[in-house]
Amino acid sequence: MVGVLHQLARPVWQGAGRLTTPLLPDDFLAVVDPLWSARWPTGRVEAVRTETADATTLVVRAGRGWSGHRAAGQYVPVGVGIDGVLHWRTYSITTPPDGSGRFAITVRGVPDGRVSPHLAHRVRPGEILRLGPVQGDFVLPDPPPARLLLLTGGIGITPVVAMLRALAGRRGRRPDTVLVHSAPDADRVVFGGELRAMAARESWFALYEHHTRREGRLDRVRLGALCPDWDKREAWACGPEGLLAFAERAWRDADARRRLHLERFRPLSPAAPGSGSGGHGGRVRFTRSGVETDAGSATSLLAVGEAAGVVMPSGCRMGICHSCVSPLSAGRVRDLRTGDVHGEPGDLIQTCVSAACGPVHIDL
Repeated sequence: MVGVLHQLARPVWQGAGRLTTPLLPDDFLAVVDPLWSARWPTGRVEAVRTETADATTLVVRAGRGWSGHRAAGQYVPVGVGIDGVLHWRTYSITTPPDGSGRFAITVRGVPDGRVSPHLAHRVRPGEILRLGPVQGDFVLPDPPPARLLLLTGGIGITPVVAMLRALAGRRGRRPDTVLVHSAPDADRVVFGGELRAMAARESWFALYEHHTRREGRLDRVRLGALCPDWDKREAWACGPEGLLAFAERAWRDADARRRLHLERFRPLSPAAPGSGSGGHGGRVRFTRSGVETDAGSATSLLAVGEAAGVVMPSGCRMGICHSCVSPLSAGRVRDLRTGDVHGEPGDLIQTCVSAACGPVHIDL
């Protein structure tokens, strides 16, 4: 019966689309309630919870256009409007998937930042956030290893707390899990109260806090004292670059690098022009607009189109939100982040991180 209704509704929806051109019916739904939009996924902040003096958890109800996350440890691009400009950042989801349509992110306000202080200190329930597709493979396998070490520092606890919450809700035997967390002091431990209560309650979980103001940076001697079999456990590490560099050295020196899984909170650097197999630009044709222009090897197709007067969909402008994806009609493009050359007719490409490699036609 549901399939029949979908078949009956399709021509009605298509007819509505012809009447609303160049807008889509979905655009009008978004005016009534942004959460109804399938084209521009959004979420409404339902609750704001203070974790520490500079870190805040936002509980978000996602709209129908957001596909959700599949595993604890993944992250989501979040777009927030500030002074009329949409800014995008990525944040780890701190709740495991449960099918409810709700999720949480925890944001630490960076003093000189533009987006994190807004999210951490100024967002109130009811605010609408744009959402990108969930990404990331910093996740535990299913079933998890028998013995786990979780090594975190500062706000790097966020993907790991989602893993711990998922393990706590898991039926049957849980893995023997050790968390070593570095923070300046006890008051700066995000989720400190929850983690301490979990350690007191759960026999499978042990928490060790390393307070850097008193004890200095974590080193192998201290790690060995807290977790003597650290190099025998499967380890997931997330935190400041200094902590991750220490982990890479320690696990490499112990010939255990294969057991270490890392998550870094920084975007990939753009590949230098000429890297990969396509270090040249080309002539770009925007087929629907009828515009042609030359493009350099280091200039994104988004910037090329905008400079030529083409109306270009865009969002984060850094390859995160996928709002700029457009069909490639002909030619090949180079990923400005990796240098990889790719493209077949009909492929959806991210124009903000793609450059022309020879003649290119884009369906815009």
